[in-house]
Amino acid sequence: MNTTIFISDLHLSEQTPPLNELFHRCLQQWQGNIDALYILGDFFDVWIGDDDDNDFIRHIKNELKVFTANTPVYFIHGNRDFLLGEKFAAESGIKLLTAPQRINLYGHDYIIMHGDELCTDDVAYQQFRTQSRNPLWQMAVLSKPIAERRLLAGQIRQMSETRKNNEGKSEISDVTESAIHTLMASHAQATLPTLIHGHTHRPAVHESQLNNQAFKRYVIQDWAENYGGYLAVDAEGVHVHELKL
Repeated sequence: MNTTIFISDLHLSEQTPPLNELFHRCLQQWQGNIDALYILGDFFDVWIGDDDDNDFIRHIKNELKVFTANTPVYFIHGNRDFLLGEKFAAESGIKLLTAPQRINLYGHDYIIMHGDELCTDDVAYQQFRTQSRNPLWQMAVLSKPIAERRLLAGQIRQMSETRKNNEGKSEISDVTESAIHTLMASHAQATLPTLIHGHTHRPAVHESQLNNQAFKRYVIQDWAENYGGYLAVDAEGVHVHELKL
């Protein structure tokens, strides 16, 4: 096998049948053929708590449970599914990771994360992010009735969409060089690792330098309508792949 897959920003929900089918086909293709699957956040379009339950969620959990019986799946929270917890992990077989996470694959070092924490020019969002990652805040939200949480999630999603539409491709919604350099400096050794993240919906391969050391940053393709993408990592490095229904 000797290949590891990275995906991010699928935004799966009951309202995305084509994307759900695309994910199903990917799992079938990858089953038994890869070493591991990493989901780097926003796997779900919204997540209001592990106690939420419907046919769509049960189907996803069952698919992951079958897949993880033979292939490990690692999950890093995004800005839409930060409430996903240990109950879902146990029922689906996935393993939760904190970010940023430094890993070694096939002799090469990588830093993996969702990427929203790198958008430091968006001060309002960073304030919300700090609040929403607070265990006490999460406990208070999760103690509310599911119907109330659905309303809250809808409001947060609408605010996110409104900000996205108003900002378009403005720089405030993208990562900042200062945040990237701070992150990479904290992980500097003999050679700099490769950075892999999602969140911005701006798939690209960036080449940068820090203290005269070169490093690459891969932004994973988001999924929308009937297309998507992923990164495949092997001993030769990182390979970009597109997906279509």
